[in-house]
Amino acid sequence: MNLQSLIFDTHAHYDDKRFDQDREKFLSTPQSHGILGLINVGTDLGSSQTGVFYAKKYKHIYCSIGVHPICINNLPSNYLSILENLTHNKKVVAVGEIGLDYHYNPHSKEEQMKRFEEQLELAAKLNLPIIIHSRDSVKNTLDIIKNAHPKRFVVHCFSYDPETAAKILEMGGFLGFTGILTFKNSKHIRETLQLTPFEKTLIETDCPYMAPEPFRGERCDSRMLISVASTIAKQKQLPLKKTITTLNENARKFFFEAIK
Repeated sequence: MNLQSLIFDTHAHYDDKRFDQDREKFLSTPQSHGILGLINVGTDLGSSQTGVFYAKKYKHIYCSIGVHPICINNLPSNYLSILENLTHNKKVVAVGEIGLDYHYNPHSKEEQMKRFEEQLELAAKLNLPIIIHSRDSVKNTLDIIKNAHPKRFVVHCFSYDPETAAKILEMGGFLGFTGILTFKNSKHIRETLQLTPFEKTLIETDCPYMAPEPFRGERCDSRMLISVASTIAKQKQLPLKKTITTLNENARKFFFEAIK
């Protein structure tokens, strides 16, 4: 297979139970599914540890470590030390996904902000890029980012409006685009893509979530990332091959140059 046609998936959750029956085929030979490599993203202590296990076992798999805002309940007091110890493995390339979610967890805003700030400090200490989750929490997310001044961060699965995107870009952030980009009712996301400098654009499945058209409603997996790349190529009016090459280079610079 032509390596130039393969895409790097910057955000996936292959530890999810929905991959229990076929996880091995995606992680052991991602290239056979059109994927150059991928980052399995942590959402709690367990998935962060599992991601490190996958990264050790499979050549083209990397991982991130972190606690998602809907997973902050009952964290041990030493959770930051547990996360830091996982980064002794050099295939840990980011802290995340971390952030705020007032949609699914609206009653713990203060606790969410505290954990978000703590993990931003951890990322700064470790000199690692940051993967940020933000849902229904624009103001607090932007305020915390502004105060923390992270060197390198991406707001993944971006779904806010172009005005919010502009503020994130002004602070030096990247935007991560998923299958939402392909949805017929996501005109504002495509408008945001048009306004986003290509060098600040990352691509992701967020699988098993966010399956793009024409697979919407199905379990998402790595094979579907080509649909997102094709939409970006169309929106940017660029050949698909050049689009993929640029997206891969963006991922390399964001996740791998940043941790040298």
